[in-house]
Amino acid sequence: MAAAIPVLEIGGTHVTAAAVDPSDWRVESSTRYSLDADASADALIQRFFRAGNALRARAGATWGIAMPDPFDYTRGIGLFEGVGKFTALRGVDVGDALRSRLRGRPAFLNDADAFLLGEWAAGAAVGAGRCVGITLGTGIGSAWLVDGQVVDPGVPPGGRIHRLSIGGEPLEDVVSRRAMRRAFTAAGGDPAADVREIADQARAGSRLARGVLDAAMTALGRVVGRCTAGFRADLLVIGGSMSASWDLFEPAFRAGALGNGLPRIEIAAGSERAPLIGAALHAVRSGGAANLTR
Repeated sequence: MAAAIPVLEIGGTHVTAAAVDPSDWRVESSTRYSLDADASADALIQRFFRAGNALRARAGATWGIAMPDPFDYTRGIGLFEGVGKFTALRGVDVGDALRSRLRGRPAFLNDADAFLLGEWAAGAAVGAGRCVGITLGTGIGSAWLVDGQVVDPGVPPGGRIHRLSIGGEPLEDVVSRRAMRRAFTAAGGDPAADVREIADQARAGSRLARGVLDAAMTALGRVVGRCTAGFRADLLVIGGSMSASWDLFEPAFRAGALGNGLPRIEIAAGSERAPLIGAALHAVRSGGAANLTR
């Protein structure tokens, strides 16, 4: 027997289940399954359960569950519409469905909040007083902490930077995987190239690729710089799949933020494990740990 916390981290293309040791925030017993974001509600919930069931958590466990927006985290109900994923979960009581299947109590939180909480507990943000997390991947996630507590900074609304606009366009239509691929194709680049390939071409000296990346990151810097300055952040943590190319992104990002000021910037210590740790911390705060059988 060992004290551990069962968690699920649900993304647009995957669900990861893990047991997290709260004594040192070590992630163990991790299982990852792919997801079809266009699947039916029953198929999605069954997939969530299949991942979680592999942990063999005891009945009554409090589960930390990281979910993307839009979602009613208090009631556990999906609000997905027009975001290209989980449409079948709109109006579905995911919390009730998982409660009965997992025989435990789900404690939901936003996936970006889970990421930054994980970095604050055991990553790049340990000890930070006022910190911000930005995740760069399929979309843009953001989170805001004061002494380890999730807060709403006011700007952006609800702490969700993807709700802001720049130049009259939604930010994610300018800075996101799909936006950068679209801009690259429109400029004459290979339509099959993903952000990683665009970054590789920029490293190899492609002015076209470099121009696309710089335009996106300058826009992001303008928005993030204003928000972090208003929040009086002392740390900005960058995570997500695109953070691996931060050395390419950072100069344009800083140029965009010029005049707004930026706090110290750190790359996440573990973009994949941080949401799991953050979900576990949320579960502890929501109801405590559970014993898992081995």
